[in-house]
Amino acid sequence: MKKLVFCIYMLAISFGFAQKIDVSQSIINENVGIKKYHNKSELIRMDKGELLGLYMERVEDLVKTLPYIAFATKPGKTMATYGIPNSKENRKALLNKENATTDFLKTTIQFQEKMLPYSDKSNLVAAILFYEETMKSLQQYDELNH
Repeated sequence: MKKLVFCIYMLAISFGFAQKIDVSQSIINENVGIKKYHNKSELIRMDKGELLGLYMERVEDLVKTLPYIAFATKPGKTMATYGIPNSKENRKALLNKENATTDFLKTTIQFQEKMLPYSDKSNLVAAILFYEETMKSLQQYDELNH
């Protein structure tokens, strides 16, 4: 009995010191996705500041989704989902992609913060509706692909 307890104890300790296994990360960031879609009358009632924020959120969602639709259209799909080896090299490629996307979005948002206030409210409304329809169409794409 003492040997069994000792073995269990040693096994527990070995798990504590075991090398960390890298878990396959999601190809599309878990925070991507539109929580609420709008209609034109809702957007028209918003002030320009709200529309600017919404516009930038939609751009961010699209940038984090569209380039990867050959793999996934929503968060939660990982390299392992598609049989891509969870190797150090592949994890580095995914990390490089995430860093490049972050850098691109940072620059894009800085530009939008300076320039978008000069846009017409009607153009912002139209663009938001277009972006939201594009995100909705990803559901159709997903259905066609399965």
